Amino acid sequence: MAPEPLSILTNPLATVEQLTSSSSQFDGVPADLETSIIHAGARLTQAAGILLQLPQDIIAQAIVLFTRFWIGSEGGSLLEHNASDVSAATIYLVSKLSAYQKSPRSVINTYAYLASLPATFPLPSTYIDAQDASTYHVSEGTYLTSRQTLNANESLVLRILGFQTHVALPHALSITYMQTLSFIPSPSGTALAARTFEHLNAALLSPQLLYLTHPPATLAVAAIYVAAREIGTKLPEGEWWEVFDCEREDLGFLVLAMGSFEGFVREEVQKWGRRGKVPLTAKQVAGEIEKRTMLEEGA
Repeated sequence: MAPEPLSILTNPLATVEQLTSSSSQFDGVPADLETSIIHAGARLTQAAGILLQLPQDIIAQAIVLFTRFWIGSEGGSLLEHNASDVSAATIYLVSKLSAYQKSPRSVINTYAYLASLPATFPLPSTYIDAQDASTYHVSEGTYLTSRQTLNANESLVLRILGFQTHVALPHALSITYMQTLSFIPSPSGTALAARTFEHLNAALLSPQLLYLTHPPATLAVAAIYVAAREIGTKLPEGEWWEVFDCEREDLGFLVLAMGSFEGFVREEVQKWGRRGKVPLTAKQVAGEIEKRTMLEEGA
């Protein structure tokens, strides 16, 4: 990641080179497959966080770290590291750095439960049932092996990220901006804030890796803009976004990216729904690439 001054309001942002030359692509992972796996891994992290009853800001930080792990030639390769293991490591790491620490056993049991589900993209009612997940336990032998794997991947994540675990989120900024624009408090303020948060949470799973390419302030402005248009809230006249240091070009890109996310998810579900699961281990990724190669050679 490109170095930037550490601040509670900024994040290290990915360079164009890092976005276009990942270790996975160097190892021969097709770009569309890489996109599918990173998206699926981010959704896995979200599901695990829900089952572990972690606050959304903790889950969001874990998703950002998970995504950062795969970026650039110095990042992790999907043919060397299991996306599911990296997801577990980021949840475990971020919870350790917060007031909501989770034990290795609870993380391991949660990911084993999610792995037991028949599909990568189950209905929310399937994986948000924390009661079912809490009753799922692995054997003691599996736990001991899995704990070693969890610890090893936690160290790996820290090394790949250069121990940069700071993540600034745009959610609180968006509330401040809505107050500045006099949307809060107002009759429509609650609905606007809720819709804005929905877009900010969805952006965590975006194939454009929006949290790695844009600062929190710009994400907050774009989410407010999109949310206001969707629920019919009148925005101020003029280029109000410039007050919050958001450029017109960045706003335009983010508006399109946030607007296209629903369609992307629908396509992913259709693409992988017939086969059940997105490959989330290095072995499965290698198998998927081999399968594609055989189909191409037979065509």
